[in-house]
Amino acid sequence: MMESQKYAIVDLETTGHSPANGDRMIQIAIVIMKDWEIERTYTKFINPGKAIPSFIQDLTHITNEDVKDSYPFEEHADYIYELLADCVFVAHNADFDLSFLQAEFKRAGLPKWQGKKMDTVELAKILFPMSLGFKLGDLAADLNIELANAHRADDDARATAELFKCCWKELLNLPQLTLEQMHKRSFRLKSNISQLFFEALQIKRQHKTSDENVHYYRNFAICNGRNKHDHASETIDYPQTVADKTALMTKALPNFEERPAQFKMMDTIWQALHEQKECVIEASTGIGKTAGYLLPAIVYARTVHKKIAISTYTSYLQEQLVEEELPKIEKILGTKVNICVLKGMQHYIDLDRFEQSMAYADESYDDTFSILQILVWLTKTETGVLSELNVSGGGQLFLEKIRKIPNDKPSKGFDFYEQALKNSAFADCIVTNHAMVLSDLVRQTPIFTQIDGWVIDEAHQFIQAAMQQDEIVFSYTQWKYIFGQIGTMEDTGLYQLFCEAAKKKQRVSMQSLQRLDAHFIRLQRAFDETIQRAAQSMQQQMKGKRASSKCTLFIEDVTLAKESFLQVSKLTQQWLDLATEAAQGFENNIEQLDKNDRYILSEWHYWIREVKIKIAEWEDIFLSSHDGSSVWLEFDVRSVPGSLHVFKKPANVTPIIEQVLAPLRKQASIVWTSGTLMVPGNERFVTRQLGISDSVEVIKLQAPPAYYAGAKAFIVTDMPDIQHVSQEEYIEAVAHAITRTVRMTEGRCFVLFTAQDMLRKTVELIQDSELLDDYMLFAQGVTGGSRMRILKSFQKFSHAVLFGTNSFWEGVDVPGDALASVIVVRLPFSSPEEPVFKARAKHLTAQGRNSFTELSLPEAIMRFKQGFGRLIRSSQDKGAFIVLDRRITSKSYGKEFIKALPPIDVKKLQLPELLKELNHWQK
Repeated sequence: MMESQKYAIVDLETTGHSPANGDRMIQIAIVIMKDWEIERTYTKFINPGKAIPSFIQDLTHITNEDVKDSYPFEEHADYIYELLADCVFVAHNADFDLSFLQAEFKRAGLPKWQGKKMDTVELAKILFPMSLGFKLGDLAADLNIELANAHRADDDARATAELFKCCWKELLNLPQLTLEQMHKRSFRLKSNISQLFFEALQIKRQHKTSDENVHYYRNFAICNGRNKHDHASETIDYPQTVADKTALMTKALPNFEERPAQFKMMDTIWQALHEQKECVIEASTGIGKTAGYLLPAIVYARTVHKKIAISTYTSYLQEQLVEEELPKIEKILGTKVNICVLKGMQHYIDLDRFEQSMAYADESYDDTFSILQILVWLTKTETGVLSELNVSGGGQLFLEKIRKIPNDKPSKGFDFYEQALKNSAFADCIVTNHAMVLSDLVRQTPIFTQIDGWVIDEAHQFIQAAMQQDEIVFSYTQWKYIFGQIGTMEDTGLYQLFCEAAKKKQRVSMQSLQRLDAHFIRLQRAFDETIQRAAQSMQQQMKGKRASSKCTLFIEDVTLAKESFLQVSKLTQQWLDLATEAAQGFENNIEQLDKNDRYILSEWHYWIREVKIKIAEWEDIFLSSHDGSSVWLEFDVRSVPGSLHVFKKPANVTPIIEQVLAPLRKQASIVWTSGTLMVPGNERFVTRQLGISDSVEVIKLQAPPAYYAGAKAFIVTDMPDIQHVSQEEYIEAVAHAITRTVRMTEGRCFVLFTAQDMLRKTVELIQDSELLDDYMLFAQGVTGGSRMRILKSFQKFSHAVLFGTNSFWEGVDVPGDALASVIVVRLPFSSPEEPVFKARAKHLTAQGRNSFTELSLPEAIMRFKQGFGRLIRSSQDKGAFIVLDRRITSKSYGKEFIKALPPIDVKKLQLPELLKELNHWQK
């Protein structure tokens, strides 16, 4: 790249994505940059010759009025074409902007524009691999780039130019060795950014810097910048009185509001830790739960020079603890806290495996891209935890190959996981997760033996974590994927490479390799025949049953040929013996192997381990007894056996939890806390599942009534009774109620379902009616992307509706004005046919207990409470909680749901009255 290279940073706003379907440009902006300074800008509204769709107006704030006096694109085409001459074309998602522009040039009678392009999405993904999102708005927020009006071409083009410049600076900050590794691979990328890598490398080589001998990852002696041990001897006095607490908090947090419930929580935990007791606290939204346990826990750790551990369920809360809450506590206490975040081994990168994978010559685009992201990440990460990386779907497959796995061989060099364990020995406070705590039971060397006090946050999720911990899943496609990765002598898979390397070195006889190959083919055939027979039995079972394409069957309802499953097990074990023997022959004089051969051997060992894991799961699901567990098959009748999954889950996790906690209870106090732990009429529902003695009091701490002043609950009484009408009729009524409510509240609405099928049908009906065409509709399982991506998209639009099931009932925060109402379509009872629920209900019935009052009802009430919790996240929030399910008034158990709500106004009224009420309230 010449020093005087000019860049044209371009952004377009359009009526849609396809010029071929008549979509047209409505605004164009071009920023010309040379020597990393903006030389000039060009921006114009364009008359598209058609109406701008309402959702595009909502997104861009460009109206028909704005463009009505503008010229069409043809009038600007020659000038724009000249402006781009001799420039590198740069855009955020360059493929879209350039292809749209090329189509417009063609329509205007101009030749195709010729030149190089650079995509700032591709570039930013490589250089900022830890960003939560790579949309321009997300990156601008991360990098403090001003972007006042996103989705306006002029602002977006300027922000893209600033982003491009940030990327260049970031390149220059990388160590020379990292840049060399990156440049070597950059020619495989989709846009011409290898030029930039080369330019940065030239500058590095001209100005030899002190990083010359630095490895391409930061060889940290400490895990996360916070673990300085200078303060370890400091003790802090616990603020005993209300006045002491208020003075301490106010000094550090000027806007601090005194909350009596928070102070009570602090005192309860302080006392429990000192007396080595167990305590249970339900702390509602609004009392400041996290600070309520952090302050006494950290002061206690410092006072007695012991270690405290905090366990959470979600990574989101872990990050919030470390990044936001702990700095506040440090400020309040006026001291640094020695904290270590500890995750399971599989969360960390294995640097040895990563180096081996880099040495291999044959990489896919996804592998190359992931390696580039990881090379940059390794210069920044302080933990080595792979979840810090934001990689694509193909990148996830690459990450699986470089995760840390249990291994007899010690790491050759620095190891992030080992380092985290060392750091935990010096920490005042270990932050971990429920899965890690539950895993300690099966760990060869338990980690949590030196903990003096535990705080289990999101405590109700400890039950879910225990279920997941003991869950075993068979996936047909996973087995086929593994078979495909290993391959045969005839395939282009790993086995062919293994054979070539083994023959070249003459370490394994040809006879052994052929025997191994033949055995592998026999194993695959036996596997396919076994699953095919099972699939025929499943389809036989479904004959004549009215069902959707997605089906569930319990394993006892399917005829499985046991001897056939046993044969697969035997053949797999024999193949593993032969494969291990071949690897040992290959390994003789390992120092004589070149890098490529070492990589092949490492991959061979990796897939041997994967097969061992899979056959253990196979035997557990298909060949062992199912006492105390539920085993079921899920599949789509349109693609059997491709869609087949078999699940095995425990029906009762209390014994598992008690086994894990028995040693902890002997040596430490345990504080259980959550926003949802109690159910009216069944206050021990959660604690009994956690194996907590009935003698341990459950303390309920509620925010003052004023906190919920902005909330109202409405029960719609004229909805049809779902038990007396068809599902279609009920969905029509639900769609009608939703559309009317959304139009009255102008969007900003969560609609919570209990079943994906009903959600999808309701969304389809609303879309067909076109009554909400002015609104952006986001639906879980319909709109693509993760839960967090859907949520972030929802928050960007003022006129938006989010339809969610299961995971949207809890753990989703939407601040302030972004949420005006929550609509509960059905009371969140589990489906009686849901396999785990069915197994748990059966377990209770066998003991002569009532599964409805002891399981179904309390679970539904907990979800209902969590659903309300989405609405009010601060004392300034205002929102309507609307229930469409008539059972809340017609059934005797309905009052239990209403009792579970905080002290707010609850009105029962018909839909027309509700709409009047909402209209009045809005005004």
